[in-house]
Amino acid sequence: MAIRLSRYRARMIRAHARETYPDECCGALLGEVNAEGKWVRSHRRLDNVHEDGHRRRFRVDPYALMLVEKEARAQGMKVLGFYHSHPDHPAVPSEYDRTHAWPGYSYIIVSSRPGRTGRMTSWIIEDEGAPFTQEEIERE
Repeated sequence: MAIRLSRYRARMIRAHARETYPDECCGALLGEVNAEGKWVRSHRRLDNVHEDGHRRRFRVDPYALMLVEKEARAQGMKVLGFYHSHPDHPAVPSEYDRTHAWPGYSYIIVSSRPGRTGRMTSWIIEDEGAPFTQEEIERE
């Protein structure tokens, strides 16, 4: 299944990664799922609250996530997944990413360097403990 993302939304996620460099940015992907796949209709920037530093890890505040989930439901959407940046690293999930990922959610990763971003990829874990598989990103 592919994840569909508008060019505008991709630019906004990339801008977030540039703004937070050298720290990891993070946010939620909101939208809907239909027979054609996942369609990201909106996103929400979230604060990276990882207690061991923001440069190599990200963690979302559970209360902030609850508010985003309520907002998505009120708009007829759901949280499809999350995005985050990999400063000075490729857009490939780390072992930390895999062990902290929730099955069924999409994880968009964008690589970032000073003043610019690189590749953007999306990944999903089908079952607990399974490896990530790459999802196609369809840009609209």
